[in-house]
Amino acid sequence: MKKLVTIVLIAILGNFGTAFAQKPAIILSDKTGWHKIGKVTVDFSKDRDQIDVLGADRFAKIKFKVEKEPIDLISLEVYFESGDKQDIVVNSKIKEAGESEVIDIKGGERSLKKIVFVYKTLPNRKDKKAKVEVWGLKTNTDKK
Repeated sequence: MKKLVTIVLIAILGNFGTAFAQKPAIILSDKTGWHKIGKVTVDFSKDRDQIDVLGADRFAKIKFKVEKEPIDLISLEVYFESGDKQDIVVNSKIKEAGESEVIDIKGGERSLKKIVFVYKTLPNRKDKKAKVEVWGLKTNTDKK
């Protein structure tokens, strides 16, 4: 019984640490064009991740790039600084060294707070982890 409690406690503490390991993405540039918002390593133990966005956080479009292993991107929740959110159904397999379709942000260029994405890491022979980057497009249409 003592051994079981110890194993459960280690598992809980291990998951607690990884849940808070994600650092917020801090965007420094306001130049027009594509900017990397953040990067996360996804694996078989979770099916949802989030990237918090700070700094120059106004984007009109987003896309996902995948390295190492493919994923099945199911859906997104894009949270805005204004308090509302945009739910997006994607249902797209993204190959290794591939990227998603470009996804429009409702209302044009807006300040993002965080992006939550639901996915499945596709099975592979070595159970490798996929690396996922989120990119955002700045149009700076509000500055013209």
